[in-house]
This record gives sequence, C-alpha cells and structure tokens, in this order.
Amino acid sequence: MKKLSIIIPVFNEEKTIVEVLNKVSKIKIPNTSKEIIVVDDGSTDATASKIRSAKLADKIRNLKIFRHTQNLGKGAAVKTGIRNSTGDYVVIQDADLEYDPLYIPILLRPIQQHKSEVVYGTRLKRMPDLSKDEKNPRFLLHYIGNRLLSLITSILYGQWITDMETCYKVFPKKAVENIILKSRRFDFEPEITAKLLKKGYRIDEIPITSNPRDYNEGKKLNTIKDGAIALFTILKCRFID
Repeated sequence: MKKLSIIIPVFNEEKTIVEVLNKVSKIKIPNTSKEIIVVDDGSTDATASKIRSAKLADKIRNLKIFRHTQNLGKGAAVKTGIRNSTGDYVVIQDADLEYDPLYIPILLRPIQQHKSEVVYGTRLKRMPDLSKDEKNPRFLLHYIGNRLLSLITSILYGQWITDMETCYKVFPKKAVENIILKSRRFDFEPEITAKLLKKGYRIDEIPITSNPRDYNEGKKLNTIKDGAIALFTILKCRFID
C-alpha cells in the first residue's frame, strides 16, 4: 500500500466536522501517504461554512472537498468519494466521531503485513452491554438487528461476519472498480459487503469500540426501516444482482 484514501461522507455535522478532519489529518501511517476526501451530501446546516471558516483546505495536505447540491444519502456520498479517490486502498470514516480515527492505522496493519486485503472494524464481537450502550432499548434493538443481519450475511455468503453494518471498512480500490454499487443510502453497507464476498474477498475483522450518539444528538439510522432495506439488499445481491 502506497497511498490510502480516507473518505468522509458528511451530512449536517457542523458540530464535529472540523474536529474529525483535524484528527484524521494527524494520523501517521508508516510508509503510506494519505488523501482525505470529504463529500458534503447537501448539508443544510453550517457544515460547509465551518470547513471554509477553518480554512482546512489550506491547512490539511491532500484534502479534497466535494459537495452534492442536494442530500442523496450516505451511499451516494461514499461513491462520489471512491470515484474521486487516487489511493491503492480506501477506508470510510464517519464524520460524527462515533468512530475514533486512531483505529485506522490498527485496521491497516493486517494489510501492510500482507495478511489481509479487506478489513472491517467490528463493534459487535461481544455480548450486549446492558450497563452501558445497550441499556438504551433503541440501541439494544440496533445491536440485535445488526447481529441478525450479520448472521444472515454469514449464512448466505459462507463467511463468518459479526458486524456487517460497521462504518470502518478498508478495501483495495481495485476491488470495487468493476462493481456497480447501486445503493444511495445506508444500504451501501450490506451491498458492498455482499459484492466483495461474491468477488471472493475474505473479510477479516478487528475489534473496535465506538461512542454512539443518541437520536436526540443527531443519529440518523432508523433501525426498523433501514434494517428492512438492509435485509432486502443482502437477499437481492445474493440471488438476483
């Protein structure tokens, strides 16, 4: 790996966008250069002005900023990032800081050691924590739904995965160059997982921790609606697409 593309899809993250970009810019990856690609997915808050006022494009080396004129969804933003990336490998970093960018070098180690080509950061290689995250009924439902979707993926595609819905996915750009990614919203996660597995890539997982936001803090995932779409996507990619 000579170059890593870090793709940051953003929608209405005025509170965290500057911090996440500063954190990502400070990451040191041995023997690897990096580019940071921000895709503002039609934010209606002060996200764009925060980036401009902080003059991040002047301060951060190899920072590329793209903007959708309207909100198209996370999947569409990630696809814009991939299309404009020039790295050998791609990693996705959410802008809300639920995931600590310090994990990125850890996820890259198996790739740099030639042990893996695709690495996911799994939050769910554990039992539910009823004293912390999963004491919130909505988070418990999210945990159960995610484990169920990951189990179904494992059965249908013949490889054990514990956290298919994780944001942290590291993969070679060449792996998706000939893949048509159709999803535009949160169904991007099951679609890219399914299509990587269908191409014969093995997905290795490294345990990570996250700091999930509550829904009143701006969390956007709808467990029931998006879970149903994810299930449909898993089945469609396996038997139709």
